[in-house]
Amino acid sequence: MQNPGSTTPDRVGRFPAQARFADGAQYIAGRLRKGTSGRTHAVTDPATGEEVLTYELAGPDDVDAAVAAARAAFPAWAGATPGERSDALHRFAAVLADRAEDFARAESLQCGKPLKLTREFDVPGTIDNTAFFAGAARHLQGQSAGEYSGDHTSYVRREPLGVVGSIAPWNYPLQMAAWKILPAIAAGNTIVLKPAELTPLTSLLLAQAATEAGIPDGVINIVTGTGREAGEHLVGHPDVVMTSFTGSTAVGRRVAEIATATVKRLHLELGGKAPFVVFDDADLDAAVQGAVAGSLINTGQDCTAATRAYVQRPLYEAFVERTAALMETVRLGDPFAPGTDLGPLISHVHRDRVAAFVDRARAYARVVTGGEAPQGDLKNGAYYLPTLVTDAAQDSEIVQSEIFGPVLVVLPFDSDDEGIALANDTPYGLAASAWSRDVYRANRATREIKAGCVWVNDHIPIISEMPHGGYKASGFGKDMSAYSFEEYTQIKHVMFDNTAVVRKEWHRTVFGDR
Repeated sequence: MQNPGSTTPDRVGRFPAQARFADGAQYIAGRLRKGTSGRTHAVTDPATGEEVLTYELAGPDDVDAAVAAARAAFPAWAGATPGERSDALHRFAAVLADRAEDFARAESLQCGKPLKLTREFDVPGTIDNTAFFAGAARHLQGQSAGEYSGDHTSYVRREPLGVVGSIAPWNYPLQMAAWKILPAIAAGNTIVLKPAELTPLTSLLLAQAATEAGIPDGVINIVTGTGREAGEHLVGHPDVVMTSFTGSTAVGRRVAEIATATVKRLHLELGGKAPFVVFDDADLDAAVQGAVAGSLINTGQDCTAATRAYVQRPLYEAFVERTAALMETVRLGDPFAPGTDLGPLISHVHRDRVAAFVDRARAYARVVTGGEAPQGDLKNGAYYLPTLVTDAAQDSEIVQSEIFGPVLVVLPFDSDDEGIALANDTPYGLAASAWSRDVYRANRATREIKAGCVWVNDHIPIISEMPHGGYKASGFGKDMSAYSFEEYTQIKHVMFDNTAVVRKEWHRTVFGDR
């Protein structure tokens, strides 16, 4: 395993968070303020364990203030024309582009992502998504008017919902915040977002950039607190009409339970255990490259990461050997070093959780490579070596459970029927990929694999114009695309009587003569 260089002592100085958020880590009605829970939380650099920011956590009073600000801002923002909202979002995209390096450094610092990943993927993707919804804001359509019942004309309006309460995870804090904020405000809603308390920096920067772009105060509000205190209060708030949550399936069930009590609209993007199905006619080199990239993206902390590789038996041994060899060339190191391929996991607690999955698997499976934390210069960070596991049973924990780390399990299969059946044999259905040169074989896999996205001869890319969301225990609802945009609206049927006189026939039908 190559190490491109030790961590450097001035990492926190590359993004001075203490100075940037001295006024607090809550953004309500267009300004930063301190939380009122009476408790603090430290954001730490997972590459070094060094403290980045200590801030006052939000409590219920902060959530109430944020919801009140969003509710006050809603009438004017909902009443703005689509063109006005579009112009504001175009300005927002321009501000984000101007601040791109700031966002990239803050995201790398709080998450441990390699800077080259945040510069080339997270930040450009967020800017592109903002530009997409700037355009989409002008294309919110109902249905054309028509006469469907006698002398009556009907049409369908799409209207904003009101105040949306959203909860974003720590693995892609910038992009997940954008995926929740952008379609909501493009459709005319206002929003209160709770980022993960581990990673609030880029959500706060995003809200400040929106204010700089001229989006009115109160349209976007950020409350940074714990899920148990701030998150549950936000989900259960009577003035919040929709909840959007991204996170684990277990927490998603709790969110759904709370939201159901007030009959809220729900959008849930939950866990994943993506299968990576390699048929015996696949390009083996391409599949190996795809498996390593797809399983190690964001240090495996990705709901769509390739976690279960099913390889048809003629290619199985070669696939295992080549994948292990390629994993061993991946360079762990300082996320700010140009040569780093893989950064740390989000925290030492999470690193130990991932390690425990692998350690338990040693009793029933074989760890081919990895399976431990590196030593030397990286020993203080939350690092874990890229890990390949074989010889596990389909019903074992390491195959069935979401690990959320740089761990790939490889299993063989014989027939196409078996490969597709194994791919579908977990509770999850967020993403999958199929690898084959045969268009008919690949097309069958895309039809029969139960997942919200099925890539062919690739794994992981996403685009703003296409939806992202799951089947089964991976949740429901879509992020990105026009499908996401429509979810943040409600439909109203409007019906006109085209005659100039009061119609009595229908009344007589119901009530008789009066």
